[in-house]
Amino acid sequence: MIKTQLSDIWKKALAEIEGEISRPSFETWFKATELVAYYEDYLIIRVPNEYAKDWLEKSYIGLIKNNLEKILEHPVKINFVTFSNKENEIDIISENLSNTPDPNLNDLDQLEETQRLQQMREEQEMDKISEYENKFEPNKKHQNNYQHNYQTDYSDSDTLLEKHLNPKYTFDTFVVGNSNKFAHAASLAVAESVAKAYNPLFIYGGVGLGKTHLMHAIGHYVIKNNKNAKVVYVTSEKFTNELIDGIKDDKTANFRNKYRNIDVLLIDDIQFLAKKERTQEEFFHTFNALHEANRQIIISSDRPPKEIPTLEERLRTRFEWGLITDIQAPDLETRIAILRKKAQIEKMDVPDDVTLYMADKIKSNIRELEGALVRIMAYASLNNRKVDLDLAIEALKNIIPEDKPRPITGELIQEVVASTFAIRVEDLKAKKRTKNVVFPRQIAMYLCRELTDLSLPKIGEIFGGRDHTTVIHSYDKINSEIKTEHGLKETIKKIKDNLQGK
Repeated sequence: MIKTQLSDIWKKALAEIEGEISRPSFETWFKATELVAYYEDYLIIRVPNEYAKDWLEKSYIGLIKNNLEKILEHPVKINFVTFSNKENEIDIISENLSNTPDPNLNDLDQLEETQRLQQMREEQEMDKISEYENKFEPNKKHQNNYQHNYQTDYSDSDTLLEKHLNPKYTFDTFVVGNSNKFAHAASLAVAESVAKAYNPLFIYGGVGLGKTHLMHAIGHYVIKNNKNAKVVYVTSEKFTNELIDGIKDDKTANFRNKYRNIDVLLIDDIQFLAKKERTQEEFFHTFNALHEANRQIIISSDRPPKEIPTLEERLRTRFEWGLITDIQAPDLETRIAILRKKAQIEKMDVPDDVTLYMADKIKSNIRELEGALVRIMAYASLNNRKVDLDLAIEALKNIIPEDKPRPITGELIQEVVASTFAIRVEDLKAKKRTKNVVFPRQIAMYLCRELTDLSLPKIGEIFGGRDHTTVIHSYDKINSEIKTEHGLKETIKKIKDNLQGK
């Protein structure tokens, strides 16, 4: 079959596949693929690297097969080859074409296919010659080839410094995935309609997942569209320290004037106000002054308002006036997209297999992910070496643990479930009956019964001394719902993957 026909078939298949999976998944696994051969019921799809080959075979073979069979109207067999394995690919195609001519080809098409294979062989030989000629030349492309290129659409750097906004944290540099799309949409809505969409906006999630990035992005967007807007970003620690200095120097009036006469207040890590009674008192009045004046307030925390200990109830209720949204740990496709975006911004040349390796091994948070990328580039530059998978493994050997399966215990399950739902392990053991705790607790009990040898009474014991009948009820409930609720099934799969270190 000639190349244009192959391309048309694959375009139709990709159009169907794109509608059935998330955009990050499609961009990651299908964007660089190509249908390179089709004869009888046998198809060969070329993919970028071995990692992509393994992932497609494991996760998407059924989806690909179903769509191709729908288009071709007969059963098919699929084989994947990598870009780096073109010689093997040509041999496979040649052998099958010679032994089983494609009934869809006339003699002219068959001749064209044979000529195309011959051209591929010739190109391959030229590649070998070029590779030999360049073997001992220093690799210039990867040397010192990355630098900061953060830009905003406005140039008043003094304005940014005054407002403490980081120029690299904009909506353009924020990678949207399933784990953060709601928080991103809410942040953009607030930036576009200050004090009209959600006020306050409360964003919570674990360390290094993008809360601060979204807050700065809101600030940048507001200033870009209104250069006269008074925007202030501050951490709760800095807010506290400024208040202390104001009290000490008898300048509390100046402090209040600074924070109560602005258009947008972005306050980060609000959980650190807990136990600081005087600071909470001051922030309460600041919040009221801004809200009554129809000014926008954006707050971030590592947990929802109800879970912040010793936070005054009057503050807690005010935080719940607007919208509360969370950010979860990014999934594999989002982690890959984050690394690619970082590499693009920093002008780094990073092979796909290196990106996939990092995304697969580093799952905790975005800061660690980006830090690993910078470490690899620095390691390559200092050692005058090209960035490849071997170098990445070497550079990250002290960061990425060896692939040893960790024992799955009840305590580990509690930790992973608590992290997934942004609650504390203590909450799973406590007597709380709020929905945001009961559901994760039931999932944790279900997983304890599924993945450990713990008895029902022992499972109940590690969850605060609950009765074994509670464990049975939790297991039966989740076991029933997982059969009909796709979202729950996906959540439990992700938790299991985290437990098993995948």
